Amino acid sequence: MIYPDLDLEIPEELGRVHFVGIGGSGMSGIARMMHAAGVPVTGSDRSANYSTKTLEELGIRVSIGHDAANVGDADTLVVTGALWQDNPEYQHALAHGLPVLHRSHALAWLARGKRLVSVAGAHGKTTSTGMIVTGLLGLGADPSFVNGGIIESLEVSSARGGDDLFVIEADESDKSFLLYDTAIALITNVDPEHLDFYGSREAFMAAFIDFARAAGEQVVISADDPGALEVLEALRADADADAAAGADESDASRTPVIRTFGEAEGADVRLVSVDDSGPVRFVVETDGQRHEARLQVFGRHNAVNATGALAVLLGLGYEPGPALDAISAFGGTKRRFEFHAEVGGVRVYDDYAHHPTEVAALLDSARAVVGDGRLIAIHQPHLFSRTSLFHREFAEVLERGADRTVVLAVDGAREDPVPGVTGALVSDDFADPSKVVYIDEWQRAADYLAEIAEPGDVMVTMSCGTVYRIIPQVVAALRGRFEAR
Repeated sequence: MIYPDLDLEIPEELGRVHFVGIGGSGMSGIARMMHAAGVPVTGSDRSANYSTKTLEELGIRVSIGHDAANVGDADTLVVTGALWQDNPEYQHALAHGLPVLHRSHALAWLARGKRLVSVAGAHGKTTSTGMIVTGLLGLGADPSFVNGGIIESLEVSSARGGDDLFVIEADESDKSFLLYDTAIALITNVDPEHLDFYGSREAFMAAFIDFARAAGEQVVISADDPGALEVLEALRADADADAAAGADESDASRTPVIRTFGEAEGADVRLVSVDDSGPVRFVVETDGQRHEARLQVFGRHNAVNATGALAVLLGLGYEPGPALDAISAFGGTKRRFEFHAEVGGVRVYDDYAHHPTEVAALLDSARAVVGDGRLIAIHQPHLFSRTSLFHREFAEVLERGADRTVVLAVDGAREDPVPGVTGALVSDDFADPSKVVYIDEWQRAADYLAEIAEPGDVMVTMSCGTVYRIIPQVVAALRGRFEAR
């Protein structure tokens, strides 16, 4: 794992830039933006994927596999935080004195001089960012943006616009969201995560408070989430202190304007009612006026995300009615309850959910499309540290929300294996063992899923790791069962 140096002075000129891990959702978007800005870009990744292929179509040279020779004549290296320290391209850059930037530094370089909207939170930030971008485009704006996922309607995760607005998904996992010169901050929630990096809940909360305090204009923050309320309390204490000290509008210590959103009484932009029996319908109230909307996506949580996005657009000066209409055009992001196939009446979806709160929200929204069938969860635990911390919580939400669950082996990603930490930690915590099975080999898992499937069932893979790659095996196994009849 490579963490960003928050004190690093980012060079004004980067020269030729090589991205190590260019196929990642965030890295590919930043590479695309630099290429659009005229920066010579190359990159590498351990395997090809949708992002590497689209970058190659733009004329960017992408090497599959890591080798020092891939760096070529690059002047600057950009690395993903998930990189192993012994990566040959990273080691080559260190040995030859090349500047090495964390991907967050590269994003900060792109956003310099722009009016920055930064979206942060343990959950919902990719969708919320996509909603804000979709809303701005629908309202006639032309923002730059870098999102953590591909926006379905645009088929890209990033683009260079002509306005001074720049919208980003800001990563809290390693404090890199503190690098950005944020004008408007959206905080979707503050559910303590990444404690392997922060070390404690207190340190995690302190980082969000620092992020909110640094916003130059406004903070849009959830009025429902307990963690967000702690941040809100700190901001209001700052405002009270400024008022007591007699700070005026020109005082550098002045706190940002605070705008709250959510279902709580008194929220500035309040979600009044939700119908999530299909594509979600909802009503919001702001300044005493009520406005109805219907999204193209499912789930109560997306009504909440849309309410936060609306609050940001109001902060940018747009009227609520047109802003909601523009947000309603949002059609989702890839790996957010993304439909892949239907075989024998069994539908297969994929989702990025990798935290118990996200899994619970996903299963709740999936119920709206299941009908009379069963909901079958395919859960790949992500990170040994997260699995060790949350295996009981994962078991609880999976047992409650899914009819059957298949737990796969842990995707350790950037972490070394931890003895005793396997997917069995999750399955063993089910109160009813008949509802779960742990299978650590993918083909056996795919064959088992096909064996238990019945027409009308909905299967959902869930993880921010590699689980989506099992889908072709699951689909093939389903075809072997249903189409061979």
